[in-house]
Amino acid sequence: MITKELIARINELSRKKRSSGLSEDERIEQQNLREQYLAGIREQVRNMLDQVEIIDTPLGE
Repeated sequence: MITKELIARINELSRKKRSSGLSEDERIEQQNLREQYLAGIREQVRNMLDQVEIIDTPLGE
């Protein structure tokens, strides 16, 4: 699940990476957080697609 805290921490690590660099632990944390974020996006897309109903009507009708 994507939370404000998750996004805030990802952004915080991103800013730190640009300014002063990350430690090995922070790099691992950043990668894990990004994977969580992407998993959340994929879940949202799957849920949205599960709600899609395709209606196929023959042409000319």
